[in-house]
Amino acid sequence: MNNVILNIPIQWYIYLTVILFSIGVLGVLFRRNAIIIFMCVELMLNAVNLLMVAFSRYLGDSGGQVFVFFIMVVAAAEVSVGLAILMMIYRNTKSIDIDDLNKLKW
Repeated sequence: MNNVILNIPIQWYIYLTVILFSIGVLGVLFRRNAIIIFMCVELMLNAVNLLMVAFSRYLGDSGGQVFVFFIMVVAAAEVSVGLAILMMIYRNTKSIDIDDLNKLKW
């Protein structure tokens, strides 16, 4: 089972992560729903995490995998704070549309 990841060329991981990261960037740029934007940011983070784990495995160094663990911890904290902020925005505006956030101006 350990040799399965070594049999897959590193280019495939690079292509997959480029596709996932591009989908995330396009979602952040073109979507107006705040929850979908958060999901796209998480997709970009996971694409980078996948690439770091793949390179870490190919190089035989576990430092990348440890770094991915810390990235996931920070991402979980970011999501919890972000969702709390979104809940407060929804309570005030009854919408999670990004364009409606200008109602919060003084």
